[in-house]
Amino acid sequence: MLNEIIAIYAITDDLLKAIGHHEDSRREMNDAEIITTAITAAMFFNGNHSKACSYMKDHKLISNMLEKSRFNRRLHSVSMLINDLFHQVGMVLKEISDSTEYLLDSFPVPICDNIRIFNVKIIQSAQYRGYIASKKRYFYGVRVQLLTTKNGIPVEFVFMPASANDVRALNALPLNLPPGSELYGDSAYTDYNIEDDLEQTSQISLKVMRKKNSKRQDPPWNQYIKQHTRHYIETVFNSITCVFPKSIHAVTYEGFLLKLQAFIFSFTLQQAFI
Repeated sequence: MLNEIIAIYAITDDLLKAIGHHEDSRREMNDAEIITTAITAAMFFNGNHSKACSYMKDHKLISNMLEKSRFNRRLHSVSMLINDLFHQVGMVLKEISDSTEYLLDSFPVPICDNIRIFNVKIIQSAQYRGYIASKKRYFYGVRVQLLTTKNGIPVEFVFMPASANDVRALNALPLNLPPGSELYGDSAYTDYNIEDDLEQTSQISLKVMRKKNSKRQDPPWNQYIKQHTRHYIETVFNSITCVFPKSIHAVTYEGFLLKLQAFIFSFTLQQAFI
């Protein structure tokens, strides 16, 4: 565990230096230590920042650990920086990958149980109530749109309200992929205009499962490849969601997304570098 934490700090600190990040030298904790503690909380303490802070302090990994409220304020102030670092890691993984195939899917993350929807204080909006077709039940929360390498390492993500469909989320993803990439997804991503635009402007081939009434039917060999890849996508995304806790405790909606972001970042670091 100590070795993993040291590796997280080294990677974070190197990334901050690489992007030319500067901060006030008078701070008791630098941004690399703040981000390392948040990722440590996600990786080893189910997102509990208090336990992570206590562990880092008790093991003298961070001698000038901030108190809970100050740490929380500092963490919220670097939320966009964490997002930038994740996408920097994603760019590196895309460059060193020996495969041009990428997997695309989404999964729901509930904020609360359905019975508690009217009591939730984090956020109140009808657009955060969505439907899980595989489980035939509704949920209240966000839908994570995730792009991974063929090996299942996340390289891009975006958070959408639960009611948002996959085509809308696909438009929200950066999709900074090298020319010639193949993007595999299920039939929910069917949009002929997006397929044509990606092919013409970015040389990215969007390969989705075709519905029976699709205007663009696949030949049998192409259909077999998509079906085989589709089963692999389900296996990959099950491994990602398994590391998430049953519930993510947060006081604000921004804090909820921040913890969710840390879980995805920690999973990427574990699979790729640690």
